[in-house]
Amino acid sequence: MQHPTIADILRRHSERLLTLPGVVGTAEGTCEGRPCVLVLVGHRTSATDMAIPEELEGVPLRIVETGSPEAFDRP
Repeated sequence: MQHPTIADILRRHSERLLTLPGVVGTAEGTCEGRPCVLVLVGHRTSATDMAIPEELEGVPLRIVETGSPEAFDRP
């Protein structure tokens, strides 16, 4: 059986992850040399840590604090 790709996992779970408090995005990443899901949060808190699972479909998640997203005018 073929393992799901990170893109497959993101397609199935990003919408739900984005409803969690503080989550501003999701992305593909590498954790300790292996593919993983990155969960981007504006500010990391104990509440976000508790709400975000450690893995999805056997793939690890890593929380990355990004700060609040800001829109920029194009030059």
